[in-house]
Formats: sequence, structure tokens, C-alpha cells
Amino acid sequence: MKLTIFKFLTVLSISSLIYGCSSSAKEEPKVETSTDESRVQISPEQLKQIDLQVEKIQARNISTILKLNGQVDAPPQNIVSVSVPLGGYLKSTNMLPGTQVKKGQVLAIIEDHQYIQLQQDYLGAKNKLNYALKEYQRQMELNKAKAGSDKVLQQAESDFKSLSIESNALAEKLRLIGLNPAKLTEHSISRTVSIYSPVNGYVSKVNANANIGKYVMPSDIIFELVNPDKIYLNLTVFEKDLNKMEIGQPVLVYSNSSPDKKYRTKIIRINNALNDERTTTVHCNFEEYDKTLVPGMYMNAEVNVNSDQADALPSDAFVNYENKDYVFVSNGNNTFEMTEVNKGKTEHGFTAVTTDLKGKEIVVKGAYSLLMKLKNTTEE
Repeated sequence: MKLTIFKFLTVLSISSLIYGCSSSAKEEPKVETSTDESRVQISPEQLKQIDLQVEKIQARNISTILKLNGQVDAPPQNIVSVSVPLGGYLKSTNMLPGTQVKKGQVLAIIEDHQYIQLQQDYLGAKNKLNYALKEYQRQMELNKAKAGSDKVLQQAESDFKSLSIESNALAEKLRLIGLNPAKLTEHSISRTVSIYSPVNGYVSKVNANANIGKYVMPSDIIFELVNPDKIYLNLTVFEKDLNKMEIGQPVLVYSNSSPDKKYRTKIIRINNALNDERTTTVHCNFEEYDKTLVPGMYMNAEVNVNSDQADALPSDAFVNYENKDYVFVSNGNNTFEMTEVNKGKTEHGFTAVTTDLKGKEIVVKGAYSLLMKLKNTTEE
């Protein structure tokens, strides 16, 4: 009986050993899961469902994108400072920074007693001039008829010319404050004058001291206007990038607030003088005017430089997994292998690849669908 039990235990031990070895042998293929985890096979039906497309890598011209910063600016001739030439009290205005104005539009109304005096002086000088003209003409007739002296004629001529000078000077003063002397009569004398906008544009600044009832000096600037028709982009370029800039080079710009809204500009002027920070300025013209672009606005710019040929794929061919970039390479029979690659520059929807993929069929559409299927299969 003991012998039988011993034999049984011996057989049991041998069986356990054999089972353990066979189990270890079966578990060995798990070491190859890293290879299997990079491959995915799909059925013809799934192939149609995800609209998968493959193509070979091709050489394309890929440019380096140089990113710059700058500001929208306006040339000095498009910035207008508005003041009151003869001074006066600000009677009324409804201008605020950002207000759109048209040429000839009233910006403010100024009031002062000197305007009354100026109109009075002009009308008085005009009447005297009319009398002096008639007297001068009468003396010329008398002198021709030998009925008047030369001295009297010369005095009449002098009086006429003096009053003519005075009248013209007063007329120019009236024009300076916006009054038309040709329309001025004794019935249209006014104590106020209107300040008109000399350009189409908008109000960029309003003098904080220009409140209603405040006396405005001739040297005070009450408004600053901007004519935005000639705005340009002023880019800051470092010394190392200056040789990459060329006149006529296209530049794509956008603001931080609206990064999806792109504006096309072109380099029109390059300043080759460097400042203490080893930077200079490059001026660009906007191809189309947009009223939302105002001087002082910060902009981001992208300039395509150094166009080189490189192997490239559509950007949709790439997938990112665990902070690494991959593409799917076709192995035939609807089997695809996820292959790690090194990406280069991106331009116009194509990305350069520094990894050698020549001659291989690469998935360019449906790559993320393959990634999802591969990872779901692995997790199962």
C-alpha cells in the first residue's frame, strides 16, 4: 500500500513538473507582444468604412517659417493733431476715442468773444476798402483830366493798398478758424466757430483736459485723428534674421485675440540700422484694409524663408501617442504597422519627415482610426 502511494506521489510530481514546463512554454510568446502591439489588421469592410487611403512619401518644397512680432502703425502724414488756432472755450463735443469721423464733420464747437471782434474788424476793413477803391478810382480820373494832384492820387493809392492788405489778412484769420469770409455779413456774425475733421478716419486720442467750458489754448491738441487708409505693419527683426528678409516678400500676420483671422502683407521697406538690442524694423503693407486694424495693435507674423526640398507627407498621416510621432506603414493584406518617425517643418498641410520611408506605402487618411483600433485590440 505504501509503495502504491509512493508511486502515485511520484507520478503526480512528474505530471506537475511537465505541466509547469508546458505552461512556461505557452507563456513565452508574450515576450513578442511589443511587436504585435504595433501591428493592426482590418477587414475589407472596415477598410471601406474608415475611407483609408495610402500613398508613398514624396519630395516637396518645405519652407522654414520665421515667426516675428510687431505692431500696426500709421505714417506721420496720416496722424492729424487738431487744435484751436486762436484758442477759445470748448462749448460742445461728443467725440470719444474710437469715434469714426468723415472729412468735414464737426468735431467740436468753440466759443469766444475774439471771434466777434475778428468778424467785426473784417467787415469794417471790407467797407473801408470799398470806399478806398472808389476814392482811388476817382483820383485817377481827376489826375488824367489834370484836375487833381499827384500827391492826392498817391495817398489814395496807398490807403487802398493798406486796406486791401488788412482785409486779406483778416480774411485769412477767418479761414483759419473755419469761417468763410465770402459768406460773412453784418447779419451772420457769430460768437462760435466749428472745428471740422480734415480727414476720414477715427479719433485716436481726446485731450483729458478738453472738457466743456474749459479754455483751450492755441497750443493745446484737443483731438488726434488717424487716417487708417495707409496703415502698415512694423515688425521687429533680430540681426541674425535680417539677411532672410527681402523686399516684396509675403508675410502672413494675425493678432492674439483672433489667431484664425489671417492678414496678407508684403515687405516694402527694410531698415538696415541696428539699435542697441541688435534689432531693426521691417515695414509691411497690408494687401486689404480692415477697419479693425488700428495703430498700436500687436501682431504676430510668419515669414516663409529658405525653401528646401524634403520628403514630406500630409499632416493627417501623423498620429501622436505618448508624446511620440508615428505613421502607419502598409505591410499588405490590410495589415499596417505603427512606425515611429521624426517630424520636420510643416507648410501648407504637409510635414517633412527625416525618417527614411522611401518606397513604403503610408496611410495618409484614417491614421487615427487605425490607432484607436490598435489600442482597443491591445487592451482586450
